[in-house]
Formats: sequence, C-alpha cells, structure tokens
Amino acid sequence: MTDYRLYLLTWLALLALLACAVAATHWLAGWLAWTTVALCALAMASLVIILFMGLRHANALLRVFGVGGVLWLGFLVVLTLADYLTR
Repeated sequence: MTDYRLYLLTWLALLALLACAVAATHWLAGWLAWTTVALCALAMASLVIILFMGLRHANALLRVFGVGGVLWLGFLVVLTLADYLTR
C-alpha cells in the first residue's frame, strides 16, 4: 500500500515553498527577491523530481540521467541569461 502521509507532507512542503516565494515577491526587492524565488523554485523542483518522479528509489543510472537533465537545463538557462544580459 502506498504511504499517503509522505505525499501529503510533500504537498504541504510545496505549498509552504510557494507561500515563501509569493511573500518574497511582495516584501523583498531587487536581487534578494530574485534569489529567494529561485531558491524556492529549485527546492520545489527537487522535491518533485526526487519524490513524485521516483528517483528516490531508482537505480544509479537513472539517477545519473536525472541529475544530468537538471544540469543541462540549468546550463541552458545560464546561457540564455548571459545572452539576454549582455545585449
């Protein structure tokens, strides 16, 4: 039987991180707000990848490809921001 308590706690953590991100956009300004929202988004994505996508109980090769996909996405975001900020 599936342990629903883990999924409920994960969902509550995702809601708390969402509230943190929304509060950061209202109360913080500048780079501090952007940094807080980015860290909240990273934590939310990590929770979804590890728990909901099953990488917690996956074999090592699947974990390597999961981490590689996230790193590749981060690389693409950094290159896009570098292009945007240098124009």
